[in-house]
Amino acid sequence: MGSSRSMLFFINLAIIILNLVAPTISQDDGPCTPTADYCWKCSNTGTYTAGDKYEENLNSLLYSFSSNTQNNSGFYSSSKGQDSNKINAIALCRGDLSLKSCQACLNTSTEILLQNCSTHKEAIIWAEPCMVRYSHDVIFGIEQTDPLKHLPSPNYPKNPQQFEPVLTHLLGNLSDTAASTNSPKKFAAGHSTVPGGETIYALAQCTPDIDKQNCSSCLKQSVTEIQTCCGRKNGGRVLKPSCNLRYENNSFYASTADSVVDIPAPFLAAPAPEEAKKKSNTKQTVIIIVVVLVVFVTIFSSICFFFRVKKRRVKLEQDENSEDVSLVESLQYDFETIRSATDDFSDANKLGQGGFGAVYKGTLANGTYIAVKRLSKNSEQGEREFKTEVTLVAQLQHRNLVRLLGFCLKAGERILIYEYVPKTSLNHFIFDPIDQPHLDWETRYKIIGGIARELLYLHEDSRLRIIHRDLKPSNILLDEDMNPKIADFGMARLFMMDQTQGDTKTIVGTYGYMAPEYVGHGRFSVKSDVFSFGVLVLEILSGKRISSFRNGDNEEDLLSYAWRNWRNDTVANIMDPKLTTGLGIEMMRCIHIGLLCVQENVASRPSMASVVSMLNSYSVTLSLPSRPPYYLQYNSGSDITGSDESKNPMDVSGNKNSDFTEPYAR
Repeated sequence: MGSSRSMLFFINLAIIILNLVAPTISQDDGPCTPTADYCWKCSNTGTYTAGDKYEENLNSLLYSFSSNTQNNSGFYSSSKGQDSNKINAIALCRGDLSLKSCQACLNTSTEILLQNCSTHKEAIIWAEPCMVRYSHDVIFGIEQTDPLKHLPSPNYPKNPQQFEPVLTHLLGNLSDTAASTNSPKKFAAGHSTVPGGETIYALAQCTPDIDKQNCSSCLKQSVTEIQTCCGRKNGGRVLKPSCNLRYENNSFYASTADSVVDIPAPFLAAPAPEEAKKKSNTKQTVIIIVVVLVVFVTIFSSICFFFRVKKRRVKLEQDENSEDVSLVESLQYDFETIRSATDDFSDANKLGQGGFGAVYKGTLANGTYIAVKRLSKNSEQGEREFKTEVTLVAQLQHRNLVRLLGFCLKAGERILIYEYVPKTSLNHFIFDPIDQPHLDWETRYKIIGGIARELLYLHEDSRLRIIHRDLKPSNILLDEDMNPKIADFGMARLFMMDQTQGDTKTIVGTYGYMAPEYVGHGRFSVKSDVFSFGVLVLEILSGKRISSFRNGDNEEDLLSYAWRNWRNDTVANIMDPKLTTGLGIEMMRCIHIGLLCVQENVASRPSMASVVSMLNSYSVTLSLPSRPPYYLQYNSGSDITGSDESKNPMDVSGNKNSDFTEPYAR
């Protein structure tokens, strides 16, 4: 009895303590429900100290949006601060909102966001009629779909079979209108009536900083998600940082606002019998009139279209230039800040020296470590080309990619600033006898998976399609938790999303890691990176370099050695003898995947999407690999550099230390 009373006492005490503490605890996720007025998300990408310069800049920037009476567009984007204390922020009001209502919503949203996401360096809040977002990373002009919130209504439509196609038709039309409108708001709202009398009211909106293509992509994906999150419900919302959709069975926007349209339902009732008969009697007359009108309208429309396209092209070029300037300015660091961070580029802070310049470790005033790459002054790259490259690389964001923080230009200086990755490159851990014991099987398998996911991002999932062209152990950096990060995009090529391969007169890269079609003919594609990945996998598994090594009286390269043991069913010989623990079936599967990636036939190699599936699921059947190319005739491990305008198509540099000295991108 006494025991039971004691237990009850402690339970009640715990409840009282939790009730006292709970109101002061900040939640990372707000009450994201259909009935909630506000929904927020506090990112875990970093924190700031209460009362520091970052918080001061943040408060000043966000409250400036709600007090701006000069801008009545409903969209605000700006930056404040320098270096590590720099804030980038965006605020967006629903397209039909008045300036007063917009300012009131932004003001309340800002207070709620700062209260619930205190000390978080990145956060977002969606109110019913507005959105506020801030980050220490670049966010302008970039389509971002994460974090994502779905808010389905608890109620159902009266006629679900008719409701669904009308809804899809309505949202599709509004998405197209919002993406292609000439209005700076990128907003469209409208309604459509379901047969039987039920009306659907909906809107689609993007942040005006993203272009037409990205807006369309964001909204169309949201329309697809409606089927899974809110299907068979009479209302719902899809909330993303770059766009949002909403539909209800009652009106929630101002019907007199711009971009509000009446979308006819996709079904049209058949004409009554008498009307059909009347139309049949006048068919010939209608055909003649229509033909004449079509000819006239076609000629007139062609003339109008020509002048309209010409005017729109000029406007788009102006808008794109403005966005590019804003993005470039947000990435630029002050030269004195970088000089101070590196102790005037002292040798004590030097991490390495390569063909493109020296890399230094730096420490910003707030204690943040950075890696500073000071490019050679004799570089032929112009200021405009340098800024363009920086802008492109900065838009690549992935956990397995070394993050570009910014750049610096002054008096011939071209400097790149990256996040500092403490454990240097994978090259040291695979081949260095001192560091190699740190690579147990679990760590090696994690590294292989991380590299695969990043290549998939570069090839298929990023806004840009990137071919790295120089994937090797020295360009894989490891963070404190031994997570891999791909670096050095100095030789990378940017592809259009529908482009599959390219050609070059100059071969750049490192022998042994380059695909045979690239070495022999200058042809490169995503499958070139797949080949390099396969070589990396075999090196990680075996602890041996791709370059030739002696095996008894026979000299052969790693690919030939792995293939011979595969054919002879002596696969265990390929594994690093220091690996005494691990899953045998997992190791064998990785060797199999590595050999599939290094096949000589380009078409036979898997895509990175297939590779990721193979690594994540044993249910994926692996095909038999064919013989890899024989690389002993090349000087494996040596670098090749040059420019596409070079007269010599192969300028070979046998720098043995190149694996160490280029850990960060050009």
